[in-house]
Parts: sequence; structure tokens; C-alpha cells
Amino acid sequence: MSYVIAVDVGGTFTDVVRRGSDGRTVVAKVLSTHDDPVSGVTTGIRRVLTDPSEVTRVVHATTLATNAVLERKGARVAFVTTRGFRSVIPLGRYARVEEDRYDLRFTPPPPPVAAEDCFEVAERVSSRGAVLTPLDLDSVRRAAADIVARGITSAAVCLLHSYANPVHERQVAAILRESVPNVAVSSEVWPEIREYERATTTIMSAYIGPLMSDYLSRLRGSLRELGIDAPVHVMDSAGGVISAELAARRAVATIESGPAAGVLAAAATGLPAVVSFDMGGTTAKACLVRDGVPELTREFHVGGKGSFGGRRAGTGVPIKTPAIDLAEVGAGGGSIAWVDEAGALRVGPRSAGSSPGPACYGLGGSDPTVTDANLVLGLLSSASIPLSRALAVKAMERLAVPLGVSAEEAAEAVHEIVCASMASAVHVVTVQRGIDPRGFTLVAFGGAGPMHACRVAERFGITEVLVPAHCGVASAAGLLTAVPATERVRSALSAPDPARIFAELAGEAAHDLGLPLSELRVTRLADVRFAGQAHDLTVEWSDDPGTLSARFFAKYTQVYGIAQQGATEQVSYRVRVTHEAETPEPGGIPAESVAAAPTSRTVYLGGPVEVPVHTRATFTTLDGPAVIEDPEATIVVPPGWRARLGGAGAVHLEHASDLTAWT
Repeated sequence: MSYVIAVDVGGTFTDVVRRGSDGRTVVAKVLSTHDDPVSGVTTGIRRVLTDPSEVTRVVHATTLATNAVLERKGARVAFVTTRGFRSVIPLGRYARVEEDRYDLRFTPPPPPVAAEDCFEVAERVSSRGAVLTPLDLDSVRRAAADIVARGITSAAVCLLHSYANPVHERQVAAILRESVPNVAVSSEVWPEIREYERATTTIMSAYIGPLMSDYLSRLRGSLRELGIDAPVHVMDSAGGVISAELAARRAVATIESGPAAGVLAAAATGLPAVVSFDMGGTTAKACLVRDGVPELTREFHVGGKGSFGGRRAGTGVPIKTPAIDLAEVGAGGGSIAWVDEAGALRVGPRSAGSSPGPACYGLGGSDPTVTDANLVLGLLSSASIPLSRALAVKAMERLAVPLGVSAEEAAEAVHEIVCASMASAVHVVTVQRGIDPRGFTLVAFGGAGPMHACRVAERFGITEVLVPAHCGVASAAGLLTAVPATERVRSALSAPDPARIFAELAGEAAHDLGLPLSELRVTRLADVRFAGQAHDLTVEWSDDPGTLSARFFAKYTQVYGIAQQGATEQVSYRVRVTHEAETPEPGGIPAESVAAAPTSRTVYLGGPVEVPVHTRATFTTLDGPAVIEDPEATIVVPPGWRARLGGAGAVHLEHASDLTAWT
């Protein structure tokens, strides 16, 4: 017998899944330990561990990089660039959105690198790669001395047009490495056109690299203490896994690590058209999956306002690296409900997290949260995790009194508001992009997702919801289906020999994975634009120029809704390499879900109603209203919906016209 262990560290819970070579799956869910995430990981692994020598691989997804950026807890970084361009980062690029539009005293957020930590070196390379001004090595040594004098221990090197000719960048990096321990070089991190985005991507790699390296080193040490001496793989933002060593070197690729794993679980259902809906303790995420392939983006923004996952330019820090295209909102089980100055009820984005957590956890929290509301409404119980309804009611009364309603009515309002908030994420990835969601299946998971899924689906006319087995730890389960994969890019405007570039990129990507190229599937891509335009779209490569242009025209119509044709040019060339390893089949019903006979309890939605309570092991077809409980999540079947137990332990929820909906 051999085992693979998958670990997903979220904002509230750390989820662990152990799957054996026989397909048997064991899960654990523990509170995340933000001061020391490794502690929560090892606690969860201990709960599922049997013989450490039988563990063949540990696969890990984490929000460590994202949190470091959002909380500004990364390393202090020095930015080194071409003379005349040191102000690019301090000046930045800002968009005033949401309430900032009306703020007469608006203060832009601080740049990722302070102006005094930006340094210049004398050199210049043209956009075609020609050396216009040779590199002045003395200017580099002076910059290095200033960096050390300031006590800075990490540096990002991004010289103008280094994607076309990286020779100067490599010389600068070689000198800096003699005195500065952690140096990120843009031609190594992401050699692509657009110096601002390339610079911020390189800065973020230097910013979180030391933190990620230290974390993974401590994780490997803790695993060895448990007796586990197996390779550690880390989920990257695009849904592939990379070695821990590569993740430490290219930490920026792991910024969307955690959310990406959940989308893989939705893709593993095999349905042709899926809206992935993941609601955890801190955030809710939505993503489109068509024909088993999640939508990808190659630029997103971290930490911005109003961008729902990073699509609005000028908000947050732009990152140029492949990532699963998610829309994200600050709405989760731990989201705090509050009454604003105008007397309106609001929910989120601030979260109670895992410490102190919702009031009902009994860990010292007193703010009313979505979890407290669901417990007061009877949608949630303390069957698997001890929860205090009395504390939840007390928290809800803090809202009810100023609103002049009962605790139950306040809880119902919180439930409706958070459903509307999460629906905005689904709206971004469907309606806002011109896609009719009514033909899609909403795949719901996360500790809180199945409680709200049907209500979210109703807002879009979606009539089918699927809740997979292990839905409460689906992101960790999704890691088990991930295969080694990575991407390489190089900008070269309409290169005369793209075949050579593709071959070189494929070799570099294979080296990143530590696998022979013969064992990898190589997908060739190109960034194409209309001649004279500034921005481009990524399409699959074809050696036939007519076919390549036709693919670009089709993508242009899909993205912008306008059919255009004209002369085109290639801006960048990409390869994505994937190891075609066998992935395990989705697991069956967890042994823990086998329970006693069905019970019932009172649920409050528009009034108190007695509803049946089942587990996946105690029903085949069930008409709503009803509740289905898992050890790590709860499925709510509202009136007007019918639940059916399907293959692999999945619960299919269908909006049934012969049933009466709750009004």
C-alpha cells in the first residue's frame, strides 16, 4: 500500500486528504494556525497518518504568498533598474474605484517598493536587443553597496528591454549575489514585454521568495520529524504542481495556489460546462470550466479593490504569470456582519478567520458572522464540530437590536446578503463576459458552499447543482488530480524563427520540472495582436499563418463581442509542458459519512419549519426542504429542489418544477 497526502491551507481551515493506492480516502479538517502555518499542517497530517514510510508524495496548496502580499509581510526589496526609470514603481498605476471615487482626500496605496529603495545602473538595451549603452559595472557595485548599507536582504532586477537581451541583467545579478542573498531577475522570473508589469512581477517574486523558501524548508523538516521522507510538490496558480525547490525560486507562481486547487476538483467531475463555486471561511471564488479545462489568465492583480479577483487594471499589484481565472469576493463562513453608519446591514469583507473565529466556536469571538447566522437558522449543526448556538444567538442579537428585528430575522438577512455578494463573483465569470450561465452546472464545495449553492444558482436560472464527495475539503482533494506542469514565455515581435524559440522554451520548462522532455506534452501558444494595437490575446500556435490569424480573430470576437479582421503580429511565444501521469479517480463516500437513521430539526427561513436531516448514506432521492450533513460540510436542499445521490458519492441537486418553492 502507498499513499499520497494533499494539504490545502486556507484562511480559516487547513484541510488534509490521504488517498491510498486502493482509492480509499481519509480526510481531516483543522483550524489554520496563522502565526505558524506548519503547525496546522502537521496537526492535520497526524490525524490521517498511518505508516509514514508508505507516503510517496505530499502535494500542497497554500495562501501563504497571497497573504504576504495582502498583509505586506514579505521581505524588504530593493528595485534595480535602468538609469532614468527608478520612478516607475513609486509612481505606479492607480484606479479610483468603489468609495475611493468620491474621496476628495484620496491617498494612493503605498508602492510595493519605497522610492528610497529604488536604484539605477547605467546601461541601455533597445527593444530589439541591441546594446545602446554598455553596462557600467561600477554603477552596479555602488548600487550593491547602498543596498547592503540599508540592510536590505532581497533585490529585484528589471532592466529596460531585458526580455530581448538579458545579458546586462545577468551581469547585474551576478554582482548583487555577492552581497545580497535573494536576487530575483526579470529575465528569469518572467521575460515578457511591458516593463511595469514585468517589474512588479519580479518584485513580488523577491518579496515573497524568502518567506516561501523558509516556510517550505520548515515544512520539509516537520515532515521528516513525522517520518515522511517523500517529495513535496506545490500547486502553482495555473493548476499544475511544481517541486518545492522551484516554488521557492519562483514564488510568484504560487500566489493563487490555494484557489486553483479547488477548481481542479470541479474539473474532475467530468461535466462539459461547469461554474466552480468555492465558499470557505474567508472568501468565495467562482471560475468557469469548459470541457474539463479551467479558464486561464496570464495577468491578474493582487490586493486591489473592486476587481473581483484581479481583472481591473490599476487596482493592486499586477502579476504577469499564468493563473486560473477566478473571481473572488470577501464572503465566507467567517465574514463579519455589521451595521454601517446609515443603518444598513453589511456582510464582509472582514473575516473572523480561525482566531478568534465565529462567535459559535467559543474561542473568544463575539462578532456576528455568516456561520453564526446559519447556526441560528438551523441550517448548520454541531454534529461534527462543537458549536454553541447560545453564543451565535447572542452575536446575532447585536445586529437584531439596532435593526429592530429578532435574532432569527437578522440571521436570515445575513444569509440573503452573503448569497447576493457571492452571486457577484458568478456574475463576473459569466454574465459580465457575455456567457449565459443557465446551461451550466454549479459545482459547489468548500466548508460553506453547499449551504448557499442553490440560492446562488437560483439568481442565474441555473437548475443543476452538484456537490462532490469530500466537498468540505475539495481543494485538498483537487490536489490529488494535479500533474506536474509549468509554463515558459519569451517576447520577440514576429520572430523569424519561432520553432527555435519554442524548442528552447520547452527545454527550459522540462528542466524546471526535472523531467525528460520525451515524457512531457508540450502545448505551443502565441500572444497575437492586430498590427498597431498595444494589447494581445493568447491563442494556440499554428505553423500556418492563416490558421493562427483565424484563431486570433475568433478569440477577439469571443472576448470583445466584435468581429474584426486585419493584419496581425506575434508579440510573445509560450509553451506549457505537462507531465502525462495517471491521476487517481475521484474518491467515494468517506467512511465517516455512514451515520445512524435520519433525524429532523427546525430550520428558520421565513418561519420555523421541521425538516429531515440525512447523510449521504441514508438517502437516494430527497425533496426539499431538507439538510444533508457531511463530517466537514452541510448541504442545504431548499424548497423547490430535489436531491439525488449519484456516482462517486456526489449529490445532484435539481430545481424541480413539480415542487413548491419557498416564498
